Amino acid sequence: MKKANQNTIAWEDDVSPKGKFAVTVKNLTRATGGPKDTGPWGGGHPFDVELVRVPPGKTNWPLHAHAAQWEAYIVVSGRGHARTESGSERIEAGDYVVHPPGEAHQFINDGSEDLVYYVIADNPRADVIYYPDSQKYFAKPQRKMFVREVDYFEGEE
Repeated sequence: MKKANQNTIAWEDDVSPKGKFAVTVKNLTRATGGPKDTGPWGGGHPFDVELVRVPPGKTNWPLHAHAAQWEAYIVVSGRGHARTESGSERIEAGDYVVHPPGEAHQFINDGSEDLVYYVIADNPRADVIYYPDSQKYFAKPQRKMFVREVDYFEGEE
C-alpha cells in the first residue's frame, strides 16, 4: 500500500506567461511514488490524481482534446464553466464531469472564489493532444509541441 495525506502535500503553482491560465496543484500520484504521465508500463500508476485550484477569473488550461486519455473531474468547491467545442456548461461543487478521448475541454472560473476539483486521468502509453484554438498538437511521452500539418510522405523520400 502507498499512502499520502493531501493535507501534507505542497501546492505547486503553474501560471502561463501572460497569466490567463493559472492553476495550483497537489499531485497525489507523485506523493505516492508514481511518476506523472507514466502508467504501469513505465513503473507508474494506471491513473494520475491531482487536487487543483483555479483562481477567480482564470482558466485552467488552453482548450485541448486528448486522442487517448480519459479525464474525470469531481468539483469540490467554487463554480465556473466547463467549455467544450460545442459550448459551455455551468459546473459547481458536487458535479462529476467526464471527458472522453477526442472531446476538447477546459474549465473557466468565473466565480468569486477558487474553483477546486480533483482530476483523475488514465495513463495511456502515448497520447496526442490537439489544441483547437491554436491548431497545435502535443505528443506524449515525447513532450513535443508541433504546429504544421505535412503530407504523410514529406521528408521520407
